[in-house]
Amino acid sequence: MRIQDIIQGKKEWRAHMARVKALPRDYQIVYNEIQKYLFKVGPVELTEGMGLLSGIVDLFEEGAALGKGVLEVTGSDVAAFCDDLIKDSKTYADIHQESVDQKVYKAMKKITDKTK
Repeated sequence: MRIQDIIQGKKEWRAHMARVKALPRDYQIVYNEIQKYLFKVGPVELTEGMGLLSGIVDLFEEGAALGKGVLEVTGSDVAAFCDDLIKDSKTYADIHQESVDQKVYKAMKKITDKTK
């Protein structure tokens, strides 16, 4: 990664967070919880640019402009809202699970090969 890419990424992040801070307070609170949730759950695409997070801010800006409360936009189950956003995304948990499955498969294959 080049220094220019890092600088550009920081500029994009600052601009993104400025948009978040311009939202009504209830939207900011929910956005911050969504961001924490997504960082923990770890969709791989989250590290590949601002697409998903920017889309959430777009949705929130639109909801706020229409005078809706944030839970009218997300629904009362914010975690389910997040899960729905990333349902087709590969997560780091998926990658870890695949790795564990491969290790178990290889270990079991060695055992069965030895008993033959």
